[in-house]
Amino acid sequence: MKGRDNYRKGRDITLIGSFINGILIILKIGGGITGKSSAIIADGIHSFSDFVSDIIVLSGLKLASKPCDESHDFGHGKYETFSSFFLGVFLFLAGTGILYNGITEIISFLKGKLIKTPSLITLLIALLSIIFKEYLYRVTKKIGEKTNSDLIIANAWHHRTDAISSFGVSLGIAGAIFLGDKWRFLDPLSSIILSVFIIIISFKIIKDSFNELVEASLDINTENRILHIINNVEGTKSPHNLKTRKIGNRISIDVHIRVSKELNISEAHSIATTVEKGLKNEFGEETFVSIHIEPDNY
Repeated sequence: MKGRDNYRKGRDITLIGSFINGILIILKIGGGITGKSSAIIADGIHSFSDFVSDIIVLSGLKLASKPCDESHDFGHGKYETFSSFFLGVFLFLAGTGILYNGITEIISFLKGKLIKTPSLITLLIALLSIIFKEYLYRVTKKIGEKTNSDLIIANAWHHRTDAISSFGVSLGIAGAIFLGDKWRFLDPLSSIILSVFIIIISFKIIKDSFNELVEASLDINTENRILHIINNVEGTKSPHNLKTRKIGNRISIDVHIRVSKELNISEAHSIATTVEKGLKNEFGEETFVSIHIEPDNY
């Protein structure tokens, strides 16, 4: 039930984002062509990448929301991870494309090619984009954190990169408009700067997703929290052989604990159940928990 509710929340905010991205694509590319601004056109291409990423997110959320079945004992969370990885790659390609176009224009400017002055409408479009994309970032990130979805959080950062890019674009366009002919290079320069931000964020998304795909353990702080919870359960001794991993928006915990050899099976099982409940209270009811009981020989 909770998984379906999380899916609906993620789906709804992504659909809202895709609608806004569609409007911004038309405004930026159309306004950039008529308003003679390469920076706002590049920003429009970035918005198009946002639109495509929304489609990736919707597909990933749909697949990841499927329950466990006979062929997927741990659910379909890796579809979400793979979608996040693909989203990071797509964001990287968009950033490098913008970087290439910006550098090409700067080189042409240095060779004497005159860059046309952008019109005021392009500045207004960039400012409008900042407002919409920053709003989408805040709302999407909040939902991503509430549903513990790396995919939604990654998409939120995609919105934030668009807000940052539009901010840089607005500064570049304003400089090109109001500072005179010698400063027209600020328009393509701003597109270069924003591309660097995009590439940096894409690397983080790719790295986190890749680590999850290759079954990397959870961070040391999370594993310490797990051990702390286990050690606070009366009757447990020496938790060891802790193995953790992330599966979409869930985590999997496998651990060995020692209990008194004087306990019967029912008493030992009760301790293991208490440990399991404590871990699920901390990390969510859908957490996969496997506890191996060993007799304490000391």
